[in-house]
This record gives sequence, C-alpha cells and structure tokens, in this order.
Amino acid sequence: MNVFAALLVIAVWGYLLYVTKHCKLYFWHFVVGSFGMFIMFMVWIRPLVVQPLSRVVAAVAGLFGDLTGTFTAFFKYGILFIETAQASISLQIDFECSGIIELVAFVSLLSFFTVYSVKERILVGVLGCLAIILSNVIRVIVICEVIHFFGPQSYYIAHSVIGRIVFYFLSVLLYFYTFTKPQIIKTRLGKFSYGNN
Repeated sequence: MNVFAALLVIAVWGYLLYVTKHCKLYFWHFVVGSFGMFIMFMVWIRPLVVQPLSRVVAAVAGLFGDLTGTFTAFFKYGILFIETAQASISLQIDFECSGIIELVAFVSLLSFFTVYSVKERILVGVLGCLAIILSNVIRVIVICEVIHFFGPQSYYIAHSVIGRIVFYFLSVLLYFYTFTKPQIIKTRLGKFSYGNN
C-alpha cells in the first residue's frame, strides 16, 4: 500500500471517528475506532513486530526449558527444540504462536474503552500486553511439556487443543479484569452503584 492510500485510509477513519463522537454515537465510535485501529496495526505494524515478538516468546519459554531440561530455545530463530523419549521435534514460534493478533486486538479495544482515563489506558495497556505475552509463554511451555512427555504424536493435541485452552482461559481472565469488571463497577443504576463510594 502506497503512502497516498495509507493517508486516505487514515483520513477516512479519522473522519468517521469525528462524526460518531460528534453525534454521540458512542457504541459506533468504539466499534469504528477499535476495528480501524486493528486493521491498520495488522497491515502496518504486524510485519515489523512478529519476528521480535516470536524471539521474545522463545527466549522466555526457553528459560523454563533450560531449568527443566525438557526443551531448548534458539532465540535468534524463534525455534524450540523438544527432546522426547521417541524422537526430537522442533517447534517454530511463527505468526500464530507469536501472540500478535491477541496483542493488537487488546490494544485496539482498550484504546477506545472510555471507562479508563488516558493515563489508565496506557498503564493497563502496558500491563495487559505483558500479561498476554506471559500467557503466550505459558501456552508454549505447556505445549512443549506435553510433547516432551507424550511424544511427537501428541503435537496436534498439545498445540491445537491443550495450548489453546490454556491461552484462552488466561485471556478470558485478562479481558474480565480489564473490560468487564471496571464496566460493572462504574455502572450506576439510579442511586445504586456497584462501586465503593
């Protein structure tokens, strides 16, 4: 995408944000803002951060692998080498395992979630991104451990079922404490409030 097209997309998105906010269409402002930011991040930012993010996940997970002796990380290539009783298998931290989609979705939603002030959104955003990276590291560790103990034939179950369940459970907790709970606490019904006044 050339510079003119990129500027045109940003201008249209900015105009839609202005209109929805000016007309007090807060839900649509949130949807347009979050969706637009997600798409722009995935097009322009994703190619720049997938490889470094994959390396970070491999390196942090590799610390656990070194402690237990069950797998080894090759930071430079974002690859984990898992030893099993039957054979050895290498696992590459690619686009899907990097956690970039989850990070971009979280930041996009949080950027237009007006329950928080701007400073709170920045702080929650940083902590949330760290939590997502840690959750992804835990998922990778679980996958590696399952493969180590149950062999290469367990790869599909470890990656597609067990790893995803672990990651989605941790993500649901993060989303609950980031979006649902603050919204409930700040909701007022007449003179009744869920918060502590």
